[in-house]
Amino acid sequence: MNYHDITTDDMLNGDGLRVVLWVSGCTHHCKGCQNPITWDIAGGLPFDKSAEEELFEKLNKKHISGITFSGGDPMHPLNREEVCRLIKKTHDLYPNKTIWLYTGFLFEDIKDIDELKYVDVLADGRFEEDKLDNNLHWVGSPNQRVIDVKKTLQEGVIVLHN
Repeated sequence: MNYHDITTDDMLNGDGLRVVLWVSGCTHHCKGCQNPITWDIAGGLPFDKSAEEELFEKLNKKHISGITFSGGDPMHPLNREEVCRLIKKTHDLYPNKTIWLYTGFLFEDIKDIDELKYVDVLADGRFEEDKLDNNLHWVGSPNQRVIDVKKTLQEGVIVLHN
């Protein structure tokens, strides 16, 4: 897996102050995407041991609320295995920190991925430029959903995060 950046103290991609891992690779190619540089699966840098150490060192800070996986698309088929490993590792090391995941895939299409049970919030769906709404919280167009994954898995119906 490749990545473009690891940012810290981010307040735009989930509740609280967050670490964000921006992965490479996206097949959705949404018109008006804010990160088209991340579309190329071979772009960016290899996510190696050093990058992983940096990620968890940043996540270890007490003021950090959790981690957000974004990109690109963390659920790109070539990213899934590594991102799922990182989701589980984050959950195991930091059970009190929240995990957010952004993807262009719909929840219904990825709901059988076992590691989703560790994700707190999933922002799903492709960005639709013609429906851009700057008043939305956490997403760019109203077709995208901000899903409370734990409640959704528990109740068997989509429960939106508030």
